[in-house]
Amino acid sequence: MASRGLGRYIVIRALLIVPMILILYTVVFIFLRVLPGNPVMAVVGAKNIPPEQLKALEHMAGLDKPYWVQYFDYLVKLLHGDFGVTLAFPMGKPVWEYIALRFPATLELTIWGFFFSVLFGILTGVTGAIKKGSKVDTSMRFYSIFVYTLFIPWFGMMLQYLFGVVLHALPTSGRIDPGLHLHTITGLYILDSIITGNWSAFVSSIRHIILPSLTLGIVLSGAYTRLVRNNMVDVLSQDFIRSYHARGVTGWKITWYALKNAFIPVITLMGLQFAILLGGAVLTETTFSWPGMGTFLMERIDYRDYSSIQGTVIFIAIFIGVISLIVDIVYALLDPRVKY
Repeated sequence: MASRGLGRYIVIRALLIVPMILILYTVVFIFLRVLPGNPVMAVVGAKNIPPEQLKALEHMAGLDKPYWVQYFDYLVKLLHGDFGVTLAFPMGKPVWEYIALRFPATLELTIWGFFFSVLFGILTGVTGAIKKGSKVDTSMRFYSIFVYTLFIPWFGMMLQYLFGVVLHALPTSGRIDPGLHLHTITGLYILDSIITGNWSAFVSSIRHIILPSLTLGIVLSGAYTRLVRNNMVDVLSQDFIRSYHARGVTGWKITWYALKNAFIPVITLMGLQFAILLGGAVLTETTFSWPGMGTFLMERIDYRDYSSIQGTVIFIAIFIGVISLIVDIVYALLDPRVKY
C-alpha cells in the first residue's frame, strides 16, 4: 500500500514539472520578442542590409510567422526532443549539439561546487553547534552571513589574483592545459582522465577546477552552515542525546547521531542549492572562461539567438526539475512523516 502511495507521489511530482516548463518557456518567449531591435540584424551584425535579404533570413529563421505560430511550432519541436537550430553563426546548427558539448563542463563545475559547499557548510555548522555560545560559534555564524553576501564574479577575481597572479599556484581559466589531449567519453574531464588513464590530464583538470568550484562552494556554503548549526543545536538539546551522555557515549558518536537526525532538512536544501549552483555557474563560467552552458548562453544572448536561448533555458529547467523530483523522493523515503 505504501509503495502504491509512493508511486502516485512520484507521478504527481513528475507531472508538476510540465507546467513549470510551459510557464518558463512562455515567459522566455514573450521576453525575447518584446525586446527592441531585429534579431536577424543582430546576428548579421549590419545595420543596413537589402530588404529582400532581410526577409530571406527572417523566413529561414521562421521569424516571419505570427508570434502564436512561432510559439506552437517550437513547442511541437520540443515535444519531439528538438531544441531548434541556431540563428547566429554557424546558422542552422542544432542547438542540442551545443548543449551536449557544453553541459558536461557545467555539470562538472556544479558537482564540485556542490561538494565544497556541502563540505564547508557541514564542517562550520557542526563546529558552531558543538561550541554553542562561544566565540567559535559566533565566528561560524558570521562566516555564514559573510560568504552568502559575496558577489561571485568579484570573489572569483580575488581568488584568481591571489592564487594565479600572486602565488602562481593555480590556473585562472579553461578546463585543461593547452596542448594536452584527452579522449572524452562522458565530457567530464576528471572522470574521463581516470577512465582513460591519462594522469597528466587528470592533474591538469583538477588544478583548473579548484578555483571556480571553490568560488561557488564557499559562496553557497553559508546556507548550509546556518541550517546545520540550528538543527544540530535543536537535536543536541533533546532527551535522547541526554540519554547517550548518561550511558557514557563518547562525544564524536553523539555528534554523529545528532548530525544524522538534523540532516533531513539539509537534504531539501541540497536539492535547491544544486539548482542554484547551475544558475551561479553562469557567473562563474564567465569569470573563469569556463566553456560551459553559462558562457554559451551569454554568447547567444549577445546575438539574440532565440532558439539557442530558449533551448538552453528549457534544458536547464528540465534538469533542475528532475533533480528536484529526485530530492523529493529521497526526502519521502527518509522521513516517514511525509504524506504521499
